[in-house]
Amino acid sequence: MSAHALTEIELQTISQKAIDAKAKAYCPYSKFRVGACLITTSGEYIDGANIENASYPVGVCAERVAFGNALMQGHKSFKAIAVATDIKPAASPCGMCRQFMREFTPPSFPIYMYDKDGNYKVATIQELLPDSFGPDDLLA
Repeated sequence: MSAHALTEIELQTISQKAIDAKAKAYCPYSKFRVGACLITTSGEYIDGANIENASYPVGVCAERVAFGNALMQGHKSFKAIAVATDIKPAASPCGMCRQFMREFTPPSFPIYMYDKDGNYKVATIQELLPDSFGPDDLLA
């Protein structure tokens, strides 16, 4: 399905780190915990959790926190992301996160979405954001 197939160890690690990241979520208003974990093409794992604000639109999703952490550490190439929530079925990244991820990943980039029981479904950015607008659209 994706250009970057994960090994069984990578899949176990990325899922556990995403699930563990939920515990770091700051969500006193919605109580909707989300954890995320990226794996870089160099094999490093970088996590993130959602951070809410009393002014709801100011909050930041776990996926964008993980990417922000990775970019600040100098990473620019990513293999996959896992996103974990406390609901069933698994939640898909919001539209803003999809567009944000598209900036830094190819259409074949896989997103593993975990539900409250640790089960997952996987989709690519292309599947979640068809006909996307990305950096290559600005190159002339």
